[in-house]
Amino acid sequence: MGNQVDKIKQSQQSYAEVPTVDPNGLDTEEGPRIGVSYIFSTDDEEQEGENRNVDGADKEHHTGTEHKHCDKSNEVDCAVYHRGECIYEKSVKTAGMETYSPEILLNKCRAGDLVEFVTTGQYPHWAVYVGDFQVVHLHRAEIKNSFLTDASQGRRCRIVNELYKFKALSAEMVVQNAMEQVGAKDRELSWRNSECFAAWCRFGKREFKMGGEIRIGKQPYRLKILMSDKQSHMLEFQCLEDLIMEKRRHDQVGRTSVVQELANHLNKSKWLVHV
Repeated sequence: MGNQVDKIKQSQQSYAEVPTVDPNGLDTEEGPRIGVSYIFSTDDEEQEGENRNVDGADKEHHTGTEHKHCDKSNEVDCAVYHRGECIYEKSVKTAGMETYSPEILLNKCRAGDLVEFVTTGQYPHWAVYVGDFQVVHLHRAEIKNSFLTDASQGRRCRIVNELYKFKALSAEMVVQNAMEQVGAKDRELSWRNSECFAAWCRFGKREFKMGGEIRIGKQPYRLKILMSDKQSHMLEFQCLEDLIMEKRRHDQVGRTSVVQELANHLNKSKWLVHV
C-alpha cells in the first residue's frame, strides 16, 4: 500500500529532536529551523489503554452522565502553512470551538460534518457524521460505523468543518467516501489516525493518506505554534501526515507541556553553544 510500513511505536518525542525558534522571540536566525520526519504508529490512539475494558473489548455504551473533562485553556492554538498558504487554523477562543455533550451536538450535526471528540490528556478523536445519529471513524485500526454517542466514549465534542481550509466535497460524496471504507482494518488502512481519515473523507486529498507525499527535498509544511499574540514557534515538515502527528501530540500533552518542552530544549541548546 504505497509506502505503508509496519506499525512502529514512536516513543515520546521531544524538542531535542525537533528544533524550533526561540519562544521569547530572541532567535537571531531568519526563518524556522528544520524539523525531521518520523515513523509513527498507524493509529496514535492505540497508545491509550483506558478505552478498553478488562476483556480487551472496546467500551461502546456510555450514558450522558459519564462525560470526561475538557480544559480548553490548555489546548494549543496553531496554524499550518503549505508553501506560505494557510491550510489549517485553530484558535480555541473562537465561538466555533465550543464543545458540547454528544446528545446536544446531535441536534447540530448534518451529514458530511467532521466531528472532533476531545478530553484532557488524550488524543482528539475525529469522525464523519453520516446521518441517522451515526458516525464513521477510524478506531483501533478499523473503520467503524457507530452511533455518535457511543463513539464519543464520554468525551465532549464539536463540529470542526472549518479547521482545514481546503474546499470540501459535497455532503453526499463525503458520506460515500466514509461508508465505502467501513470494515477496512489493519494493513488495508491508508490513514495513520482518525483525523487523517476523516479529513480525507471530507476533502479527498491524497496528502492525508500514508505515503501520499514523498519525503524528499525541501520541507514545504510549517506548523506555527501560537503561544500569545506576540510569541510563536515554527516547525517544518516534509509531509502533511507527519505534521498532523506532531500537532495531535500537542493536543494530547496540552499547552503547558508544549511550552515546557520548548523552554527545556532552548535552554539546553543555549548551554551547549556556550560550552
